[in-house]
Amino acid sequence: MVDEVKQLILEQTRKLHRDRAAGEQGFVPGVTPILPSGAVLDEDDRTALVEQALEMRIASGAMALRFERLFARTIGVRKAHLTNSGSAANLLAVASLGAPELGERRLRPGDEVITVAASFPTTVNPLLQHGLVPVFVDVDLRTYNTTLDRIEAALSPKTRGVMMAHTMGNPFPVAEIAQLCKDRGLFLVEDNCDAVLATYQGRVTGTFGDYSTVSFYPAHHLTMGEGGCVLTDSLELARIVESMRDWGRDCWCEPGQDNKCLKRFEYQLGDLPYGYDHKYIFSHVGYNLKTTDIQAALGLSQLTKIADFVDARRRNWQRLREGLDGVPGLILPEATPGSDPSWFGFVITLTEDAGFHRREIVDFLQSRKIGTRLLFAGNLIRQPAYKDAVYRVSGELTNSDIITERTFWVGVYPGVTAEMIDYMIESIREFAQRRA
Repeated sequence: MVDEVKQLILEQTRKLHRDRAAGEQGFVPGVTPILPSGAVLDEDDRTALVEQALEMRIASGAMALRFERLFARTIGVRKAHLTNSGSAANLLAVASLGAPELGERRLRPGDEVITVAASFPTTVNPLLQHGLVPVFVDVDLRTYNTTLDRIEAALSPKTRGVMMAHTMGNPFPVAEIAQLCKDRGLFLVEDNCDAVLATYQGRVTGTFGDYSTVSFYPAHHLTMGEGGCVLTDSLELARIVESMRDWGRDCWCEPGQDNKCLKRFEYQLGDLPYGYDHKYIFSHVGYNLKTTDIQAALGLSQLTKIADFVDARRRNWQRLREGLDGVPGLILPEATPGSDPSWFGFVITLTEDAGFHRREIVDFLQSRKIGTRLLFAGNLIRQPAYKDAVYRVSGELTNSDIITERTFWVGVYPGVTAEMIDYMIESIREFAQRRA
């Protein structure tokens, strides 16, 4: 009887989704909002969430473990650990690199980590939160990523790592930077939140560094609502991340599991008495940054569609690129040489002599229900949060300032149709040609 009721609820859940979808109006130019980002959710996604809710799987468990294994395999690394956000994933990656078991390699307060100024705050915040010194470098316009020569110029005797994102799904020259880090004994953390399944020199991003991080916020390539992930090929680093994510405990038993090591009451660590319950021995100053099985179930459903999502992003980006080619006043984006990006958005920078300001074109697009966003925080050191932060700047941040003043982006996520793309092209062309 219970199983029959459950199946009835799930069938009605699917019907609800189909009924709502059938009632949605088609695209009406100037009336239907074109969002810059968002989740694309189908009846399988809705049903996956409801099924886990019916089972009251409200903590992290079997579904989370299954997602971690499948996602690690999808990216091509050995280990993945789910977190409650992409920002938490960045926090864990940085925190774990200061773990005592890394010996002389560990990051310590005052060490420098090279990053880019035109960034999202939580790629950089963990550095400041752990007493590290961000060293800001500039980026190129068009790719919106930094270059190997800028990284090399930023090196100092205090440099211990590099941490930055593949901006807007466009890979930075990660193979060259990874080799530099290897040669100099530096850590490399790839913030891969915007670039899932992008490739550089034929290799998937997120597989070059000591760590990579991913976000499952609705704006990103696949969603759990909230959520993130830390990925690594290093079993040593994976063990530290798992401990620090799970309160800092030394025990590696999964929730609800006891005595996997078969000596739960036979440990002696720190100044604790012999036989202290291993489940309550803490070897790191950690957090609780786990996700839930309900979220993981949605992630598993979304993961089956990730290849189609990435294809749609690439297709939409290319249609915009071709449609806006030659429009006066616009600097259009370009893929980093040797890469196949997994685009997060389509970035546009206005030329100095465009004849109009960013606010004017953004307001015009908004009047046509075309959503826009700025390139995150722009030049981070101009943000009020960093007024008293300790950092170093290498070289000039000219392009980062241009991004702060003259850059915006429009959406390419899978919910944007070809008809919407053509309307965006028509609108941008009309405005720019009229004002140029």
